[in-house]
Amino acid sequence: MILAAGRGERLRPITDEIPKSLVEVGGQSLLERHLDHLRAADIREVVINLGWLGDKIVERVGSGERYGLEVVYSDERGDVLETGGGIFKALPLLGDDPFVVINADIYTEMPVPAVTLRDEHQAHLVLVPTPSYSEHGDFDLVHGLVRNGDAPAYTCSGICVYRPEFFHGCEAGRFSVAPLWRAAADRGEMSGSLYDGPWADIGTPERLESLQHVLWEGL
Repeated sequence: MILAAGRGERLRPITDEIPKSLVEVGGQSLLERHLDHLRAADIREVVINLGWLGDKIVERVGSGERYGLEVVYSDERGDVLETGGGIFKALPLLGDDPFVVINADIYTEMPVPAVTLRDEHQAHLVLVPTPSYSEHGDFDLVHGLVRNGDAPAYTCSGICVYRPEFFHGCEAGRFSVAPLWRAAADRGEMSGSLYDGPWADIGTPERLESLQHVLWEGL
């Protein structure tokens, strides 16, 4: 699943005209980069949730055929449900097996992780070193488990793997996935890994410009 419903308030005025997921970096939209990475990982079925300017995503991606994928949509255009609510709404489309979730507004060269969850784990988070613009990290990584800490060293990359059961007990509506992460980390039910390669959260025009500059310099 690719989370692409958000308004992208901090990225305005760019996102006044296009959804955040269709912002281009290095000549390709963030969303289409993720679709290419999913195809390279031999994933064929993808759910994209729709919110702000979702029609433009459907117009660009369509059925997914030209990317070698089968794309279906979870429509939130009447009420964007945040990360947790959006995934929960899409569960009937995602099946009974563990599934990958990717935030559309990140840039990375990370291959889609091929994670096999152990029986005692309900989710897996890929973490990255906390970027300089963040005041603090999200989690620690201790012996392969994601843990809460007083001064966490790492930030969630926006790429995760979940069992459907991770959302057991949730109710339909708008909610963030973050409290579920916290609870799972306390219980020791969430594995993790660290990615130390190219990664950026495209959260503001300044971050986007900085990334474009870095990529240009690397050509």
